[in-house]
Amino acid sequence: MSNDAHIIGIGQTPIAKRGGYDGRPELDLAAEAIRAAAADAGLQVDAIDGLVTYAIDLPGEDTYGAVLLQEVLGLPNLRHGSIVYTSGGGGACGAVALAASAVETGRATNVAVFRSVVQSEQRYGRYNPQRPFYNWTAPYGAFAPPVFYALTMRRHMELYGTTSEQLGHVAVTFRNHANRNPSARFFSQPLSMEDYLASRMIAEPYRLFDCCVESEGAAALIVTTEERARDSASRPVRVLAAEQGAGGGFGSGPIGWNNMPIEIYETGGIGDLADRLFARAGVNRENIDVAQIYDAFTGMVIVALEDYGFCARGEGGHFVEGGRIGLGGALPINTSGGHLSEGYMHGANLVLEAVRQIRGTSTAQVTDAELAFVSSVSGLTPTSALILAS
Repeated sequence: MSNDAHIIGIGQTPIAKRGGYDGRPELDLAAEAIRAAAADAGLQVDAIDGLVTYAIDLPGEDTYGAVLLQEVLGLPNLRHGSIVYTSGGGGACGAVALAASAVETGRATNVAVFRSVVQSEQRYGRYNPQRPFYNWTAPYGAFAPPVFYALTMRRHMELYGTTSEQLGHVAVTFRNHANRNPSARFFSQPLSMEDYLASRMIAEPYRLFDCCVESEGAAALIVTTEERARDSASRPVRVLAAEQGAGGGFGSGPIGWNNMPIEIYETGGIGDLADRLFARAGVNRENIDVAQIYDAFTGMVIVALEDYGFCARGEGGHFVEGGRIGLGGALPINTSGGHLSEGYMHGANLVLEAVRQIRGTSTAQVTDAELAFVSSVSGLTPTSALILAS
């Protein structure tokens, strides 16, 4: 990457509860979000000549694609189309990296990155006999993400003394941010530490409010070069660095595709991704003004803070205490409410919130934010991360 790529437009449909868009295909929502992103950029939709998305599971399971979207959007000439295949939500930042590469190398001029989710069309909650590893996990009740991720967090607590209250700080802080965001699923629904601790247990140590809020909707952004970004109707945001990666021996992490080494079991398994990312960006962790960290579960945030070097291994629990991750703190995180309180869009909404922070238009704005960090999923690999700049 040459740091020439800029995000010039963002768009998002309303975030609905699971089943809220029943009857509307993911393709339709994706097109709506892309049109909104083009309008935000002051760009005619037919000027888009690249489409990038990412899958969260096996290849071929998503119900939309570049060919179909080209017809729906009426794009006269598609020069680039690609998809990032990862486990879980590891591709949100990687998709931006692909789009940046496309415009920087001249393969496309305006690339739309998108993610669309309609849960009623998906396979979640359905046993899949084609995955034989479930034969060794399902009999013990381990057949869903909360259970798998609870195991890794339980080990983190045993090793480092991480507490339920520290997990609660993550949930409560993100709810506070969502209470400022009218688009959030939990807007105007406060959450106290007492509420958090009183919520029912899902998979120890994870309670109800440790888990993301399953949602439906779509999000999109437009990537172009610096030269073309000068004509954008909205403030352009530079893609300073974006990387993908996975550490050896991790496989698909807690979902159980292999037995990874116990030494890295409670980590996100990102290998040297963090060091490559910050080296490419030419900045230090201390320079980051705001972060958007993938939070399917509260523990993911604690682990990611350690993985990406914002604190030492085992200190993530202490890092989130004392208001450090809220507005006015050392590192405000998930200022739109994140997956826990805004809505679960597999990371796409986190990238859009990072753009808003750099533009200065967030509902929970960090003063003079110039550098925003975004991470995709922890504990499933390969994953990705990026840094945006003013």
